[in-house]
Amino acid sequence: MAGKTLLEQGFTTEVAPEVISVKESVFPFSKFPGVDPILGPEMKSTGEVMGVGDSFGEAFAKASLAAGVYLPRNGRAFISVKNSDKPMTAGLAKQLHDLGFQLIATKGTAACVQAAGVACELVNKVTEGRPDVADLLKNEGIDLIINTTEGRQSIADSAVIRRLALEKKVCYTTTLAGGEAFCIAIRQAGLDGAAKRLPGIKVRRLQDLHAALKTCSDGN
Repeated sequence: MAGKTLLEQGFTTEVAPEVISVKESVFPFSKFPGVDPILGPEMKSTGEVMGVGDSFGEAFAKASLAAGVYLPRNGRAFISVKNSDKPMTAGLAKQLHDLGFQLIATKGTAACVQAAGVACELVNKVTEGRPDVADLLKNEGIDLIINTTEGRQSIADSAVIRRLALEKKVCYTTTLAGGEAFCIAIRQAGLDGAAKRLPGIKVRRLQDLHAALKTCSDGN
């Protein structure tokens, strides 16, 4: 390939695969007890995995599973978001509720969710008294976490949530986009508790994927 143009290699048009691929980084948080598992500019992954599917949901579910993240089918979802994310929280909360999750949230987030007509139970922040969200995590009372933060104090206060989520193997994300991806994956991959079928996930051989790409390339 070195020294040859794309034209000489036969790449003159875009090759559009028929499947969707999602790549996920794997981080070594579990190997460092006591360290806050939050991403920063200095973080380095120990590897990457990829999921391939007919839909984004299937591909994302596969990539998450390969990275050691097990998406729950139902249960209790904890939501606590920063102020700038609150206007977008109600829609995500409704998706989780429709998937069969029971919602719990800290005071400010709960107010936004309840104002949108979505049932939501109030829980104390880590610094607001007991019992709090950390107690629920210790007692395995939370199955999914969506927690966005801003500011040094907020990040420090929520470190215990991230650490406990890692220890208890609770699925969590620190962005609303991640929460949306969870909902799409649970719905499209057939992981929701209401689905009367096995998870909509196919096993694909690498040989078949390569053959399909070659067919697309030859067709162009």
